[in-house]
Amino acid sequence: MFKRIREPSHQGLSIGDGDIHNVTGRMSEGLNVIVLVKQVPEIEKVRFDREKGRLDRGSAGAVVNPFDLHALETAVRIRESAGGKVTALSMGPKKAEESLRDVLARGADRAVLLTDARFAGADTLATSYTLSIAIQKLGAFDLIVCGEKTVDGDTAQVGPEVAEFLDIPHVAYVEEIREIWESGIVVRSKTGKHYLLVELEFPALITVTKDINTPRLPTLKDKLKSRKAAITAWGAQDLSEAGGTDFFGLSGSPTWVANVYAPHSGERKGQTIRGTPEVAARKIADILGSLIVPR
Repeated sequence: MFKRIREPSHQGLSIGDGDIHNVTGRMSEGLNVIVLVKQVPEIEKVRFDREKGRLDRGSAGAVVNPFDLHALETAVRIRESAGGKVTALSMGPKKAEESLRDVLARGADRAVLLTDARFAGADTLATSYTLSIAIQKLGAFDLIVCGEKTVDGDTAQVGPEVAEFLDIPHVAYVEEIREIWESGIVVRSKTGKHYLLVELEFPALITVTKDINTPRLPTLKDKLKSRKAAITAWGAQDLSEAGGTDFFGLSGSPTWVANVYAPHSGERKGQTIRGTPEVAARKIADILGSLIVPR
């Protein structure tokens, strides 16, 4: 389904911050692209609830996950070059509609929100499963584009897990799209100091880094238009025909957060350890042992 390829012989074929120049013709019906987005708290303003061991999401406003804006921009540029449509899919509370309206104002054609109390408490596996069921309900697609990660979870797991549930090829950390044609795509994936050029056959999934583009800002006209746009809402019952509801939310999550704590800030104090290497090592071990937080 996918393979590493050699450096293409053509030059300057890149999505970057410019248009996509390397589209092999404008597809007759265009490409059906799905973008996964999440509403997250403004991470610079959100407070941490030390008693409950979690983020106090009510302490700050909510925005579209910044990494997902790069995914959306990627999808919109693909549509502008190859034709087709862009569908934004999100899972969250009813108020996440606000973020989906922002996504519509930035270029998405359609928005779907998965919202139901039975979706609450989902870990990355249950979240990925629920999203994959919704994607199957949406119907045929060519490409799914996700942000590299979310600023509130920072796991980078959901995109690849969705691809595994759908049994489609996927590549993470994509920083450039080299070529697109009717049945596939060539991407450049960042791997530390090196990179891979990977050719994928559709349908496929990619997660993109913030280096792939600069997201556009919505115009006032598009903002006003998005306020009147219809947003499709699906609950657990709407997805029950395609998947088992026991795998949604907390009941479908094999992992959970047992405890979260924020380190107390304080002045750093230097300390000199004297003695033989053996004595110094024991003293350091005792100091580190006293700093361990019991679980």
